[in-house]
Amino acid sequence: MQHYLDHAATTPLRPEAREAWLAASETVGNASSTHGAGQDARRLLEDSRERAAAVLGCDPIEVVFTSGGTESINLALQGLWHARRAGTEAIVMPDAEHHATMDTVEALVAEGAVLRAVPVFRTAAIDVDAFAAQLPGSALATALIANNEAGTINDAQALASSAAVAQVPMHFDAVSALGHVPLSFRALRGDAADAVGLVAMSVAGHKIGAPVGVGALVTSRTAKLAAILRGGAQQRGLRAGTQDVAGAAAFAVALELAEVERQAESTRLSAMRDRLIEGILARVPTAEVLGDPVERLPGNAHVLFPGAVGESLLFLLDMAGIAASTGSACQAGVAEPSHVVMAMGRSEQDARSVLRFSLGRTSTDADVDAVVASIADAYSRASGSGSATRS
Repeated sequence: MQHYLDHAATTPLRPEAREAWLAASETVGNASSTHGAGQDARRLLEDSRERAAAVLGCDPIEVVFTSGGTESINLALQGLWHARRAGTEAIVMPDAEHHATMDTVEALVAEGAVLRAVPVFRTAAIDVDAFAAQLPGSALATALIANNEAGTINDAQALASSAAVAQVPMHFDAVSALGHVPLSFRALRGDAADAVGLVAMSVAGHKIGAPVGVGALVTSRTAKLAAILRGGAQQRGLRAGTQDVAGAAAFAVALELAEVERQAESTRLSAMRDRLIEGILARVPTAEVLGDPVERLPGNAHVLFPGAVGESLLFLLDMAGIAASTGSACQAGVAEPSHVVMAMGRSEQDARSVLRFSLGRTSTDADVDAVVASIADAYSRASGSGSATRS
């Protein structure tokens, strides 16, 4: 039996989203065509956009459908940079961001941008005061609402407000937060002036049970944003190309269901996560839970196993039928220490000894029991601290 505890990487497709996806696929027509078939597709697309906007707390015109979180982040950061105010060149970015953000900013630095780095606390929380201090005169700023590895939830309202006060356009990566914390683009934006403060927010469908390959960038109607894809005027000219009507329909359904379930699931997953942590610490007393103990995603358990090799732990658990992660799925295939853990002030050795267990909609007590039953033996082998029998 497979025990899946890597929902932060991707989560199972919801049956309702699958049904909406297949039903919408039977609608033949390009949503940009003017004939009847095209307009049928257009109506379905715009209905999906309205439903997504209602959940995300924004106007329908502010929802730009994309292929997922990485594209949304690239559109936001590259778009804001290339449309920046004259005389501004700095990008404000905390140290523990997702690689989709870090790699995009690195590419912009190669084009002439200047990085203004912001430290995070030992919990991986962004230092709001340090963030605010770096903002004046910047071209743009970006931040995670919830850290994808440590699970720590940042003070998004304070970060957005500081950007509005400094008159700097800001982007939120809400990919990991979606479906787990309250998200309202309108509320987070507040009364910020046109084109500054929070102007863009990235989300991805596969984190909440929609198909892989669909997401959105919520971008203010007043935002100054340059397109990175050209070839058509679709979606306010920000994302050229034939729009994925079926993907949008499935995404809208998954969004609605995730929001309906959010509070009850948060309670359920928090209790399950706490039991998982208690079980791990009882069997591996030297283990340490990283991240904020209170302000964290409900299904996230980010655990340091001192002296163990994370990749070995991952392999041993996989052999026991347990799927977990050493960090971001975008980097998990590369044997590198976690930059998030190192940004938290930990050593490189610690950064190689961390596992992330993430629970989700389909998680059960049996999944927790499987980890608790297997973790001591896996740790003994991965750390070389015991002579456990090898198969």
